[in-house]
Amino acid sequence: MTSRFSFPAVGVLTLAALTLSACASDGTASGALTVKASDSSCNISSSKLEAGPSTFKVTNGGSKVTEFYVYAEGDRIMGEVENIGPGLSRDLVVDLPKGTYEGACKPGMIGDGIRETLTVSGEAAKKLSDSEELTAAADSYERYVKSQSDALIVKTEEFVAAVKAGNVDEAKTLFPIARTYWERIEPVAEKFGDLDPITDGREPDAIAEGVDFTGWHRIEKQLWVSNNTKGMDKYADQLLANVKKIVKLGQDAPLTALELAQGSKALLDEVATGKITGEEDEFSHTDLWDFKANIEGSQAAIASLRPVLEAQDPELVKDLDAKFKLVDAELNQHQDMTTGDWKFYDELTKDQVKKLSDAVAALSEPISKVAAVVAASA
Repeated sequence: MTSRFSFPAVGVLTLAALTLSACASDGTASGALTVKASDSSCNISSSKLEAGPSTFKVTNGGSKVTEFYVYAEGDRIMGEVENIGPGLSRDLVVDLPKGTYEGACKPGMIGDGIRETLTVSGEAAKKLSDSEELTAAADSYERYVKSQSDALIVKTEEFVAAVKAGNVDEAKTLFPIARTYWERIEPVAEKFGDLDPITDGREPDAIAEGVDFTGWHRIEKQLWVSNNTKGMDKYADQLLANVKKIVKLGQDAPLTALELAQGSKALLDEVATGKITGEEDEFSHTDLWDFKANIEGSQAAIASLRPVLEAQDPELVKDLDAKFKLVDAELNQHQDMTTGDWKFYDELTKDQVKKLSDAVAALSEPISKVAAVVAASA
């Protein structure tokens, strides 16, 4: 789930203008860049880059959790790294062709962020997409996305039909099932700006940003809090329309191998920031359905990249396999093997939540290395 945009436009421009004076040098950079983020600034070490893979090392010197995005025209997301706590650093590897982009820090992980124009020139020595192995990885994941997308539309249609028919029990049953397909491929949705937050945004974010609370969680609230579907027809229709739009956009612009690598980490971030805290499905407490789907999506991404990773860093593959196995062991004990249903989040003990959190944190470390290995393989 990506935050909605909310910073007032004038405020953004003013803040950005104040920040840019302290920003990048004029030299053209290649490879490694630094981003010094704070609660009021976003200093990128260079605003002029050479075409090809660039690694942004983002360090949060502020007091708020932040994130960093690279946007193409129309706020199409080229790469993102989320959930960077105060004092922490995270790397974002992005393959940028010649063109004009914007780098954006988002203190508090809300709003349009503090932006700087990035100008990319020249031609990459070798495009990542030229690699036969990386092309095969992207094609493999595209087939996975296609299968999940087809099921997502079918299950969302069934969920919407139940909501519009006023069938509360059936809608409650279908809610976590339909979301499973959504959560497995959410990095696809996150490429398309506001479509993800209006489809999967949470109520506190909508309130904070002064926008209508819509999407999956608006209907979830009505089902579990009010135990009816009154007034939900328009939200159900909007949900289905947006899901279909995201699927179509995703098919027209499939993830590259590098975006796939970033997506495998983004899915773990989704677990760490929403599911492990019980915030994502705060009304239904069906977070473990989403948790498992995020892990499965991340595993699918790594599986597509496996031939590349085995050739470049076989020890990393062994580490990933071991850490995925640990997460599965901790998570799967909470599933009813007869019905396939998962334990509700509010039934977990604090010790069980901590063990799940520790397993995800352990997996995040090797996953965070995958993008750099993919970029280096070109």
